Amino acid sequence: MEQLKALLKVALRQQALYIPKLERPFTHQPVDEEGISFVAELVSLGYQVSEELLYAIRSMNVDDRELALDNISEAKGLEKGWTPLIRSWHTPVNVSQEDYIMTLFANYFKNGNEVTLPCGHYIPEGTFPLERYNGCPYCTKTFEFEKLTLNNQASKRTILQCWTLEDVMKYYNNLLLSRTPLDATQADSLKTLMSLFPLPDIKPAMKETLMLVIDILVERNDSEKVQQFFTSPNDVLRYLWYKHTGFTQLIVPKTIIQRHGKNHEHLRHGASTAAIARIFTKASLELRYDRKTGRMVADWLNTMTQPVEKICEDMHPKRGMWIRFIRALRLSEFSRRTGFEKLRELLDVFYNERYEVYNGQVQHFRLKKDVTVTLQLLQQRPGLFARSLFANMLWFGHEVVLEAFAEVIGKVPARLVFTLNMYAEDYFAKNNYRTVKPLGGVAKMIVPNKLLQLFSNEELAQMKEGVQELTLKLMKGRFAEVANSNKTIFIDPLLFKMPLSIGDRSDSIQDLPVALQGTRFPVDGDTVRLFMQWGTGLPAQHLDMDLSCMITYDAVVDHCSFSNMYPIGCKHSGDIISIPDQVGTAEYIDIDLQALTNAGARYVTFVCNAYSNGSMSPNMVIGWMDSANEMSITDAGVAYDPSCVQHQVRIGKGLAKGLVFGVLELATREIIWLEMPFQGQVVGQMNFNMVQTLLRKLESKLSVGNMLRMKAEVQQLQEVAHPSMADEAYTTVWAKDAAAVTQLFID
Repeated sequence: MEQLKALLKVALRQQALYIPKLERPFTHQPVDEEGISFVAELVSLGYQVSEELLYAIRSMNVDDRELALDNISEAKGLEKGWTPLIRSWHTPVNVSQEDYIMTLFANYFKNGNEVTLPCGHYIPEGTFPLERYNGCPYCTKTFEFEKLTLNNQASKRTILQCWTLEDVMKYYNNLLLSRTPLDATQADSLKTLMSLFPLPDIKPAMKETLMLVIDILVERNDSEKVQQFFTSPNDVLRYLWYKHTGFTQLIVPKTIIQRHGKNHEHLRHGASTAAIARIFTKASLELRYDRKTGRMVADWLNTMTQPVEKICEDMHPKRGMWIRFIRALRLSEFSRRTGFEKLRELLDVFYNERYEVYNGQVQHFRLKKDVTVTLQLLQQRPGLFARSLFANMLWFGHEVVLEAFAEVIGKVPARLVFTLNMYAEDYFAKNNYRTVKPLGGVAKMIVPNKLLQLFSNEELAQMKEGVQELTLKLMKGRFAEVANSNKTIFIDPLLFKMPLSIGDRSDSIQDLPVALQGTRFPVDGDTVRLFMQWGTGLPAQHLDMDLSCMITYDAVVDHCSFSNMYPIGCKHSGDIISIPDQVGTAEYIDIDLQALTNAGARYVTFVCNAYSNGSMSPNMVIGWMDSANEMSITDAGVAYDPSCVQHQVRIGKGLAKGLVFGVLELATREIIWLEMPFQGQVVGQMNFNMVQTLLRKLESKLSVGNMLRMKAEVQQLQEVAHPSMADEAYTTVWAKDAAAVTQLFID
């Protein structure tokens, strides 16, 4: 039963329903009455079923159907608390700062005869209209909760496909072979599948994926098999750090400590707990290992095949971390044992720094303006050459650098080639600021390279065209090398609005059908409803999360938040700073597109923040609803309808204090899904210029549709109008599996 529940969860993320014990081809049987009832339940939750799934439902027993509905209900949060603070919040509550001041004094001077609320506060007459609240308007604790009753208001629904065990295993292999790093949703699905099935006899394509595989092997006491996956000492370090912190990337301790410290800073200086947070975080990062683990790591390092000097050179960039791990694992002690001679030599060379550092050599000759030696060194490592290509073109001149790069570009991974092609136009512009996200950090805006000012616009255009011409030639050449006997291809038009999954991994988990960052969702109605739910399963406590949106006009910026609940075109359901016991709570914002368009607004940016000290609450759910039909609000203020949810995500483990999770473009009536963490306790600390640079970056990315059209052109495939007519059919359902899309990256 637990296995079926896990597989249903993985399949739902891929817009599918897993049918146990079903094999293709299967006999199409008429749908019975129980099957029709099951489909009706799915419709009320916002789903339709494909024709194949409709006939496959007959093979599900009653328990399987109930479990499938429970799984969807859990993913959509039907049992969570969705009651906001204000009842019928579409009608504004007219309260002022004076009401809070009067209530403060009334509670300070109250006598024992005053009637108080369950929280202990007394609300004097003439201040807050208590009949409009589900809790205390002063401290925002909620006391009344309404069961979720809204459903089936959606104007259109997501179509669920049919998944068999064959589809599950295909998805499993695609995740392992993904040629881009897995996002949080994919990583969670992969860990689930690895716990249920044996590992296929394939090597993961990405280092981050490799860490998940190694972790499973170590848990199964198969540490000897792990050795074949280690190609450098940093693979060992990456695994140890992942096991210690949960991060598959090597985020240095200093960064983690600083992030936790900043997250515990407060707008009110006296409420800041940053110093304490840094102390506790530093203590949590201390390394302690038993001798069994130390022996295991000693064996891994001792049996590495590379020369000792090469191993030490690879260790050098993370030298400080390595010294800490060497001490904690007692590697010096193991190196004195018989059979660990290579480890002994390794530690001796590493501690005495008797090795050359490749990056140091490159930088040395680069600063000497020795173009010949610098480029020869870079050609030894094509991946590093690709990552530093743009800067070296400005430093040495584009012609000589591109000529040298052309000799080794065939050895560069396809994802880097696509990245160079996509970002060349954005980089070679004198006034283009760029948005980057350092490891473990938040989005930052960086200024253009100062060397750009030394070149004319014509010269910069030549650089951009040179990069794009070189990369396009390589990509087309790789497609041409693949033998293909097919004649026709179908490319779903929506794929031209779906960017390739390169360089923008998501840290949040999408329990409902996934979407890539940059995907555009068309708005059907005149209202978009944002929602945020948090606190489910937690004891009652002060935990203040805020849902907000920033409204951008041509000349001014407005916002809708707890401090400004009723700006033009927006309505907020009320601020909640303390969660009730176990059930959780919710906040909403309704956005009136027509009112904002009439007022001249251009963008609405969706934002959530942790006002309480610390990062955003784990398992907090954020997203938006949309429907051409009018979306209701109950008398108690509940406004969540699972059938109307267009997109939602669940906050996983991270270091973010604030998060931008979408941008509504009013001119096109489209919502762009993105994920941009920023350091901010309130929406006003978010810089919209960073959002604009991120949008420009996403727009510059090659779309899935354009890549497929390039493939069709090179392989001489004729495009057809319907998937049933095509030898190769690429639909939005196929593109949901981002790992499958990366199989088109030919290395």
